Amino acid sequence: MTDFAAVENQLTTTLGLTRRPVAIAFRESPPAGVAPLSGTQPSGCSFWRLASAGQVFYTVPSDHYNCPVGSHTHNIELPKEREPELMNTLTLMVNVGYLKMDEVPSLPRLAKTPAVTIYAPLGITPVEPDVVIMSGTPGRLMLLNEAATSALGVEATHASPLLGRPTCTAIPAALSSGVASSFGCVGNRIYTGISDDEFYSVIAGKDLASVIAQLDTITAANAALAEYHRERQASLATA
Repeated sequence: MTDFAAVENQLTTTLGLTRRPVAIAFRESPPAGVAPLSGTQPSGCSFWRLASAGQVFYTVPSDHYNCPVGSHTHNIELPKEREPELMNTLTLMVNVGYLKMDEVPSLPRLAKTPAVTIYAPLGITPVEPDVVIMSGTPGRLMLLNEAATSALGVEATHASPLLGRPTCTAIPAALSSGVASSFGCVGNRIYTGISDDEFYSVIAGKDLASVIAQLDTITAANAALAEYHRERQASLATA
C-alpha cells in the first residue's frame, strides 16, 4: 500500500495544514482491527473532526441518521419513523432563506449506499481511501488545486466548481471529477470547528498519487512567479 504517512507529511508541510488530512473509504465490510464508531454524533462531518484528531473507526448507515442532509448526500435512506426529519430540516432551511427546495434534486450524491465507511487520519489509514479531505487556507489549498489541474487536466477541475452548502456534497463531487473544493457550510463549521479563514479541498483516492506528484513542481513554480510579480510590482507601480 502507498506510504500514506509520507503523503500526509508532504501535504501538511507544503500546504501548511493545521489539521490532519482525513481518509474516507467506502467498503462492504469493515477491515480487520478497525473498531466501530463509539457513541453518536450530530452530523456526518463530525466524523471528519474525529478522524482528523487521530481516531480510526468505521460507521454503518444508522450512524448517519442524525444528519438527514448528510444521509441524503450519502444515499442513505432514513428509517420510516425518521423520514420526516429530512423534510423538516429542508423546510427550516427554506423558511429562513438558506436554500430553495428545487435545489435539492441537483445536489451531488453518492451513487451507492455505503455499507461501511472507514474514517482515519490519512497517515494511518488502514485501507486505500476513496477520498481525502483537507482543510486549509485559500492561499495554500490553491497549490493543491493547481497540482490537480496539472495532473488531471483543466476539464476535471472545471467540472467541479467551488461548492457551497452542504459541505458533504464535495465527497461525491470529488469521486465524479477527481477533485472538489468547498467553502464549507455553517453546520460543518459548527460541527468541525474549522476557522473562518479555512475551506476544503477533496481529492479522489485514485487520483491522489498523480496530484501529489505535481505538488512540488507547482509549489516551486509559485515561488518563482511570486518573485517575478514582486519585481514587476516594484518596477511598474507608480502610486
